[in-house]
Amino acid sequence: MKPQTIHHLNSGLIILSCIIAFYIPFELFLFSYGILGPLHYMTEIGWLHKKNYFTKGKYDFVFLLIACTILVYWNFSPPKNFSIIADWILFSLLGSIAFVFIKDWLYRFVLFALCFVTVGFLNNSSEFYTWAGVFLPTIIHVFIFTWAFMLYGVLKEKSWPGLISIIVLVTCSILLFTIQPQSLIYQVSEYTKTSYGPFNELNFRLINFFHLDHLTEIKDIFSTNAGFVIMRFIAFAYTYHYLNWFSKTSVIKWHQVPKGFLIVTGILWIISCTLYIYDYSLGLKMLFFLSFLHVFLEFPLNVVSFTGIGKELVAITKR
Repeated sequence: MKPQTIHHLNSGLIILSCIIAFYIPFELFLFSYGILGPLHYMTEIGWLHKKNYFTKGKYDFVFLLIACTILVYWNFSPPKNFSIIADWILFSLLGSIAFVFIKDWLYRFVLFALCFVTVGFLNNSSEFYTWAGVFLPTIIHVFIFTWAFMLYGVLKEKSWPGLISIIVLVTCSILLFTIQPQSLIYQVSEYTKTSYGPFNELNFRLINFFHLDHLTEIKDIFSTNAGFVIMRFIAFAYTYHYLNWFSKTSVIKWHQVPKGFLIVTGILWIISCTLYIYDYSLGLKMLFFLSFLHVFLEFPLNVVSFTGIGKELVAITKR
């Protein structure tokens, strides 16, 4: 498939995701997260492994693997100081800068120390946990990092169709916020409320961050205009995050891995879908590690994307 065709396809997928999210946001999110999500995690991890996780060292990914394991342990056995979770996530992201650009361990330890100081300084902010602990592994990962990945590719290709797809992405996001529901005809079922439970805090904090409403109880996200508006954006962001990955198969070539790996991926994906269909809450628990693992292993790629954007913009300015 030609790059221009892929960009046009992505523009169509963005619009499709936006339309569906507008009418059934909670249901769309549960479908995308439970069905598309696991396949995305597994195929991306395989692709990242083939790319050596975009790091200088062969075993740098082990640090991110251990970091994710510790985070998962804290999730099921929360520490007394809950903000340490946000510290750990941000430190892992900043530490990935060393893995991407520095091979000498002496300089890496120096950068790790600077990252540690930076995290400690930022932790004094009242919004630190919201940004690093809630937004970073969720909405920033699926929306901001996806946008950066797209923009980096567009700047390298110097593609107008690619630029149009980015404009469509931003436009749809704005429309989801500006077009307010005229009535609360849309009813969220009890099954949906129960299944969506672990994500409630994300909605609650986003509503307050954008000042859409002043909610006092988390349950209000299922019955207010502000709750529907923010859910539309979340469902849209997650759905397109997954679709963007699959639409670029011919470019990224994530499917070009050993045949045995693809077979195992397919089997695990079917098992994952079965778990979600049988009991969505059980599926979330069983796939929690895998979902966060792909977030952590992607940190070096996120660093590469943003630095690549900077380099391309500097090159364009010089020309």
